[in-house]
Amino acid sequence: MSMHPDRTAPTFRRSVMTAAVLLSLLLPATAADQQRFVTVRGSSVIAPDGTPLLLRGINLGNWLVPEGYMFKFTHTNSPRRIDEAFRQLLGPERTKRFWAEYRDRYITREDIRFIRKSGLNSVRVPFNYRLFVSEDHDTRFAGPGFEMLDRVIGWCREEGLYVVLDMHCAPGGQTGDNIDDSDGYPFLFESPEAQQLTVDLWRTIARRYARETVLIGYDLLNEPVATYFDASKFNHTLEPLYKRIVAAVREADTNHIVFLGGAQWNNNFSVFGPPFDRKSVYTFHKYWCDTTQAMVQEYADFMKRYNVPIWMGESGENTDQWIDAWRRLNERNGFGWCFWPYKKMDAASNMVSITRTAEWDSVIAFVNRPRTSYKEVREARPPQQIIDKAFADYLENCLLARCRVNDGYLKALGLPVMKP
Repeated sequence: MSMHPDRTAPTFRRSVMTAAVLLSLLLPATAADQQRFVTVRGSSVIAPDGTPLLLRGINLGNWLVPEGYMFKFTHTNSPRRIDEAFRQLLGPERTKRFWAEYRDRYITREDIRFIRKSGLNSVRVPFNYRLFVSEDHDTRFAGPGFEMLDRVIGWCREEGLYVVLDMHCAPGGQTGDNIDDSDGYPFLFESPEAQQLTVDLWRTIARRYARETVLIGYDLLNEPVATYFDASKFNHTLEPLYKRIVAAVREADTNHIVFLGGAQWNNNFSVFGPPFDRKSVYTFHKYWCDTTQAMVQEYADFMKRYNVPIWMGESGENTDQWIDAWRRLNERNGFGWCFWPYKKMDAASNMVSITRTAEWDSVIAFVNRPRTSYKEVREARPPQQIIDKAFADYLENCLLARCRVNDGYLKALGLPVMKP
């Protein structure tokens, strides 16, 4: 399997970009700098020129938080379970190299340029906290995460595309499902250690990007407290944790917005009291619902009651007709939006689609079979040449130039049909 060994030039460019980010944090802020950040005024998000900014964006899902369904896997759905399956096929060293190449190729400068040319003005970047911590999960932050964020923020700066950073997977697990790469329970809300690590990581991120003007802000916890768990036990702990995180962010960064999602997949705003931070946006997610005013009325009421902006941070995975109607409903209510996702395999409910190969079907068959014993793994494993070709082809096919643009999806987002 070709892993594109010549990475000297990209490594040098990333080092230069990282050094530039760190140098900028050492320089004092000026009055002109303060006028260049996206901010909040009443119920509107405000652009640096002082005019209202309706966020129209796309989520870079599956990049820094792989999800099984985007690879066509049925039950192997969290990043760690996917990694385990790939190790059974490639071994630990080659799997590590695959993920490095995957992160290099799944989202590139060309993807960011295409998103901006399509007419969108923002991206949400979901990330896994594990990319930022050492293997023993102490508070020594180490890993590829900052390099990845530096890179995508730099590209977005070049293209004039705004960025929201989203902690999709928090220490301990804020959701208790595969999407937060947890152990199946929202341990974050019961673990002082996990909460402190979450607070410390957000403080570190905020310190690093405090003067980055293309950054809109920080989406602190994605979809906390799934519907499977006792809401009466967890919901009252959510806003106090948000307050701790925001206090840590504000120690390092008073320039950027904080995004606060409700409980139960971001949808339950009854957990919130009056706004406690002057640069707050409240965010909800909805999938597969009616496209009627009743579906968003509680958020419109919240906006009016507290005079704060509302952002629809995730939705999609539906027909083009539904996405078009849902987008229009949100716009009529003055809600910015960010659909899910930008890219995945062999699908129409996204901006661009990765080609699925016959060899990858063999990988799918292996991953979807029972693998609870070593014997089952051995019997399910495809021939090595099939495995090698499947992964090598995937790394080529995930590049934008090899992807198929879904014209209907672009039209549903109110965008012109574009080619890469």
